[in-house]
Amino acid sequence: MVEQPANVNTPVVVDSNDDGTVAQELELEHMRSTLEEAIVETRSTPLENRPRLPRIALSKRNRAVVRALNPMLVTYLEASRDLCETDSILFGAALAVCRIIGAKFSTAGRATGHSSAIPARRRRIEERIAKARALIGRLICFRSGNNRSRIVRTVRMAFAGTNVRVRKRRTTGDNMPK
Repeated sequence: MVEQPANVNTPVVVDSNDDGTVAQELELEHMRSTLEEAIVETRSTPLENRPRLPRIALSKRNRAVVRALNPMLVTYLEASRDLCETDSILFGAALAVCRIIGAKFSTAGRATGHSSAIPARRRRIEERIAKARALIGRLICFRSGNNRSRIVRTVRMAFAGTNVRVRKRRTTGDNMPK
């Protein structure tokens, strides 16, 4: 594996008559160091903890950043030994592009336990269990004498289509204040 150190400590003198090549070199060095940091970070991060990358627009600036990073990737990709390492290099490059262009990362990524990490079937089952528990709680409330309209409505809907009749319990006036 070949690691290229970023030449950040190179002294640069900017001339007022300069045509912008020095600024471009500084920007390329910044891109190279960002790419290197992102690749190293991605290699050490487990697959399930990688952040979700945002979709970026195909603007001229974003394309220019990608075109500038492509030649830098060649050395890393030539040195990769297997598919996992190639994957981490490419993901690191995508992460570097997002950082360079300043794209915002969503806080609801995989690293924070996004709900999409749970299979849909399991989520549906858990939702049905939660609804059943809520219904059981309301049935218990009704059985213990709670005649609020919401409880009675829920109980009627639960027994709709069956031969069970739901009747409100009549409260006697013995407990009422005079």
